[in-house]
Amino acid sequence: MTALLDINDCNLQLWAGQGRVQSPGYALLESGEYRFGNEARGSARLRPRDINNRFWWQLSTEPLQPALGPARHTADLVHAHLLQIHDTSEGPEELLLACSGSMQREQLSLLLGIVQQCPFKAVALLNRSALLASHHSGEDGLFHLELQLHQGLLTELTQHDNTMSVTRTVALPGCGLLQLQERLVESAANAFIRQTRFDPRRKAATEQNLYDVLPAVLQTLAAQPEANIEVNGYRARVSAAEMAGAGQHLFTAAAQAMGNNRQTDPILVDPLVSLLPGLRDSFPRVQVAAEDALWLAAQQQADHLINRDGPLAFVSAVPCLTRAASTTAITPPPQSVASPDAQPTHLLQGARAMPLVDGMQLAPDISITGSVRGWHLCGNATVNGDAVTEAALAPGDRIELPDGEALSLIEVQS
Repeated sequence: MTALLDINDCNLQLWAGQGRVQSPGYALLESGEYRFGNEARGSARLRPRDINNRFWWQLSTEPLQPALGPARHTADLVHAHLLQIHDTSEGPEELLLACSGSMQREQLSLLLGIVQQCPFKAVALLNRSALLASHHSGEDGLFHLELQLHQGLLTELTQHDNTMSVTRTVALPGCGLLQLQERLVESAANAFIRQTRFDPRRKAATEQNLYDVLPAVLQTLAAQPEANIEVNGYRARVSAAEMAGAGQHLFTAAAQAMGNNRQTDPILVDPLVSLLPGLRDSFPRVQVAAEDALWLAAQQQADHLINRDGPLAFVSAVPCLTRAASTTAITPPPQSVASPDAQPTHLLQGARAMPLVDGMQLAPDISITGSVRGWHLCGNATVNGDAVTEAALAPGDRIELPDGEALSLIEVQS
């Protein structure tokens, strides 16, 4: 079985068959062993000395500084992370590796060497921006904006003779997800102080709680102008306007990298970027890639990309695909989910109905994702009385979370 590993340290994703494993690039040392992904990220503010979130960004064989357990260098942590992701998945034998254009040639070579020590084989190595943009034939002057943990990345792409190629890649220092989170948390904490005199940053536990609820807050702000945040029994209200300043450094850096008079060119963004308030104000022609756009492109491009016999080269030009429903608006309307059957549009929590948003967090490690195939629940929960790890969702479905909270899916007709 051939699968796709999307390597972006904000959230590595392994697509195989009907399953998907997600694991952010965090490593936690606990009792002499490493834990990765969401579990490690959830301890980032609580145990900062036991966390490393730079091992993908700084992939090398240089001695690890500061030391973190038995790992000699970041390559050891990357190897352990790959094994963990593969063990959690359906165990594919072959992987297409989609990497950001910011990875250096030496890092790509080292990555292939690490993969040789893993229980799977790499059969393609390609630029994730080119693969994602292959859905967008006919676009003139297309850009792709992605977030990594420690920097932003802008990629310019051009189409020629039905081939989508990377023209240039520009790193945006100081514009990574971690820096954006700090600015968002500062805005939210200031709202708590103004409204309740409680500062959630004074204790590590409440600060971690604030970081944990940020994704859900941004998802709410993508659909409405204000959102409530609750931490440690205190509640504050924030607005999209208040939070918009957090992403301004990223937007300004990306606009400068695009060049004079290019801000009106189409710009493709990952779903994570689309959650930042103020994005459309800076870029009027934003297109948001569907959650599974890379996987759909990889499946359609597999015959062209797979190389089982010779050495792998980093592919930065791929054939254009027939344009499909691989993008969404920043706040996807219900009809944007392509399905012949009725689809849910809102999540009912008590008496409150919230519009479904791709990536909506229900609890740690439990989310709702939207794709061209409809809405899906990802994570360990109960749907209509059955325990699931992933399930397609329909209007009327009832979701029970591990803490006992019950949610319902409804369809609101206009």
